Amino acid sequence: MGDVAAVEQLVKKYNALKQEIKKVIVGQDEVVEQVLLSVFSGGHALLIGVPGLAKTLLVNTVSQALGLQFKRIQFTPDLMPSDILGSEILDESRNFKFIKGPIFSNIVLADEINRTPPKTQAALLEAMQERSVTVAGVNYKLDLPYFVLATQNPIEQEGTYPLPEAQLDRFMFAINLDYPSFTEEVDIVKATTMGAKPKVNALFTAQEIIDFQDLIRRIPVADNVIEYAVTLVGKTRPKSQAATETIKNYIDWGAGPRASQNLILGAKAHAALHGKFSPDIADVQKVAIGILRHRMIKNYKAEAEGLTIEQIIQGLF
Repeated sequence: MGDVAAVEQLVKKYNALKQEIKKVIVGQDEVVEQVLLSVFSGGHALLIGVPGLAKTLLVNTVSQALGLQFKRIQFTPDLMPSDILGSEILDESRNFKFIKGPIFSNIVLADEINRTPPKTQAALLEAMQERSVTVAGVNYKLDLPYFVLATQNPIEQEGTYPLPEAQLDRFMFAINLDYPSFTEEVDIVKATTMGAKPKVNALFTAQEIIDFQDLIRRIPVADNVIEYAVTLVGKTRPKSQAATETIKNYIDWGAGPRASQNLILGAKAHAALHGKFSPDIADVQKVAIGILRHRMIKNYKAEAEGLTIEQIIQGLF
């Protein structure tokens, strides 16, 4: 099958996938789209929202519809790296045997990732970056496709350990979940308080997802689109010549080169999922907020004036 036919096939399956997820998840269309963009780009996503917005249900539904294995890790202050990665035990014949931890799955939901100390957070780093883990000097490859979808509660900061910038940078998207609208909430209450649960059908195999990820990487991009993405990221750095007055006044730290890579990958995925064979500047802008939001650090002036990071990014377009 040629790449053009493969893109058409992807669009068809993507639309069916959204319908399948809608059986369970009411509204949140943009959130679902960004999660799927990160899946097809081979990236990880951080979901930020208050409790009760169906973050866990969303990830579970997405993994069912994608036909992937799913494991959930509840992060707590006493969680150890071995609770995630697995550990060696002595078997009956006095030999060491490795028992795999919950990180060995296709989709790993790291629930409330900021509740656990940095040592345990760091245990995820190698898995996210290298798609492998090293325990007692032995390297174990993880099954592909592999995604970490982490959740974070933005309100309650007591007893939490903010993710360091290096780890935040490993997430392709930071996705904000908002409260549903009145009619959506009415639909949610109706759907969840009566009748049987809808069955979510698996529409993909693991190999199909890997093939679609490869397809997205093969999509050609015009030089002006790449230059636009790199310029956009350059503008977020207060010490760069391209920085606007707003950036110099309100931002302490801008995005690194990984943001430029993710902007192009995200734009390719956005174009492909909407039936286009090459991304344009509009595709870059569509994914920019989710990709840049967690890579820029506001200063106290921005906080004092109530400026959101989204408004600042919007100003760069």
